[in-house]
Amino acid sequence: MAEPADEADFDDAPGQGLRKIIHVDMDAFYASVEQRDDPALRGKPVAVGGDGPRGVLTTCSYEARKFGCRSAMPSVTAKRLCPQLIFVRPRFPVYTAVSHQIRDIFRDYTPLVEPLSLDEAYLDVTADVKGIGSATRIAELIRARIKAETGLTASAGVSYNKFIAKLASDQNKPDGICVVRPGEGAAFVAAMPVKRFHGIGPRGAERMKQLGIETGADLAAKDIYFLREHFGSQADYLYRAARGIDLRQVKADRARKSVGAERTFDHDISSGAALREQLERIVGLTWDRIERSRSEGRTVTLKLKLKDFTGLTRARSLPKPVRDRNQFAEIGHALLEELLPLPQPVRLMGLTLSQLIEDEPEAPALVRSASQLSLF
Repeated sequence: MAEPADEADFDDAPGQGLRKIIHVDMDAFYASVEQRDDPALRGKPVAVGGDGPRGVLTTCSYEARKFGCRSAMPSVTAKRLCPQLIFVRPRFPVYTAVSHQIRDIFRDYTPLVEPLSLDEAYLDVTADVKGIGSATRIAELIRARIKAETGLTASAGVSYNKFIAKLASDQNKPDGICVVRPGEGAAFVAAMPVKRFHGIGPRGAERMKQLGIETGADLAAKDIYFLREHFGSQADYLYRAARGIDLRQVKADRARKSVGAERTFDHDISSGAALREQLERIVGLTWDRIERSRSEGRTVTLKLKLKDFTGLTRARSLPKPVRDRNQFAEIGHALLEELLPLPQPVRLMGLTLSQLIEDEPEAPALVRSASQLSLF
């Protein structure tokens, strides 16, 4: 298992021509922002999310994780594990603003930044645009600037591909760094539980366990024919991942496919008037996100989840992008009216704008330094 390493360990290592990838992951991002902004929350178990009977944790602080709380856990379960848990409502505009601040730091070191969410991103620092000379040093400088400029901590993984860099960023959390050098990737992956592989969820990990696959080494022992028989189209990815191979590039222009918002109600709603009122709130949330992301789109989709978890959707596409909030709300309400009256009460409602034409600023051209990174 790879340990944190200083940059000297990497400057003399073989492997010229390989890419240098950093994966940065903020530590308990939403909860850390809340603890930063409210000193009374510091050092205490904090959950970001609703505390109602149907509430779900968006994330929680490390103090709460010690009790077994985790993201996506029902709030009632989290409160049972940690009775002193403090719930805080999400403040997405604040998280988004901090995320943009962090991305600005990333872009000081490379134009090749691929955000995965508000709190994590891949960076390709193969071209040493600032002449720093070490990918490990770049990662440390970024982490130090994030802490100095936002008051938050980040963990980083440094390696020669995206798959291993992402695994590595989780290795020494919180506020840590892990570097996996060329030649160490296969051994690093072999010791890793497959449940930590990106794309393998709890159900997938359980299915693998039934087939005798619990670690990367177990997975690497299976040939491609076995993997295709049991995992179909995912087989090629699994075969390469088990060997520490990932050919994907960091894509700075990774397109957003949709912008939306949804809400799970504290109590099922059957009244048409109440549903219209809730829809208006969701229109406001969604349009706020659309404006912040500077997105334009042609398709509006309404999603409902009924009491028995049955899903209903209605969509409308326009020849031109939705022009403003009023038109967006008008389409959303028209879609709802098409579904009323409903056969059952509604537990969740969501609204999405898709077929986007984004107005994001262009990334600057990649400037190659005369001095390439020697290795890490």
